[in-house]
Amino acid sequence: MSKQGLPVLDLSPVTSGDAECCVPLACEPLDAEEAAGLAPLFKALGDPVRLRLLSLIACHEGGEACVCDLTGAFDLSGPTISHHLKVLKQTGLIDSERRGTWVYYWLQPQVLERLSAVLGPRLATAS
Repeated sequence: MSKQGLPVLDLSPVTSGDAECCVPLACEPLDAEEAAGLAPLFKALGDPVRLRLLSLIACHEGGEACVCDLTGAFDLSGPTISHHLKVLKQTGLIDSERRGTWVYYWLQPQVLERLSAVLGPRLATAS
């Protein structure tokens, strides 16, 4: 596995006029640029530890979790947990803030909404 860093992603929605860019996969194939932009997000979510971390953060009371609340759920070292949190943060799925000696993490809902928009079915339009 490569030790090179993941690219920093521009997570702002791409718009064309007033319409969002993210057309569900069931409706239209992704173009190369959009696929390249989404791939790191899915790659980050493809690891079971990172997927569990994301879930633990999302389910934590108040919508944010201290790293001290996350490490006990795994039989992994602190540096390994930190690495997985770093990957999630680099892809924009989570953000964090240091408070004293602890770091607190929360989800970035706009990124999850972007993934949901791509994966979700097209809503039926009323005629």
